[in-house]
Amino acid sequence: MGVDFSWIILIIAMFAMLYFFSIRPENKRKKEAENLRNSLKMGDEITTIGGLTGTICAVKENTVVFETGADRVRIEVTKWAISTKNQPAGEQSAKDSKDKEK
Repeated sequence: MGVDFSWIILIIAMFAMLYFFSIRPENKRKKEAENLRNSLKMGDEITTIGGLTGTICAVKENTVVFETGADRVRIEVTKWAISTKNQPAGEQSAKDSKDKEK
């Protein structure tokens, strides 16, 4: 009536791998996205999950108003619809030139 603990150890190891390779990185991505959305301010260039790009005009509690293109169309979207914050072209070229110097 000996109990074989190797199966229990194997199951615990599988749950640990599931946590470290699946659950933990997903929580980290969610936290980074939340920090990005909370740090938005006027003048930032953004891209929405639908692919729209523009410059932020106003930031409200749950929404953001941004302008697209030269025609200055203003669109209001919820904060969760923002996927990335882009660097303006001037800042990006300055960063690229610093990288080339190194």
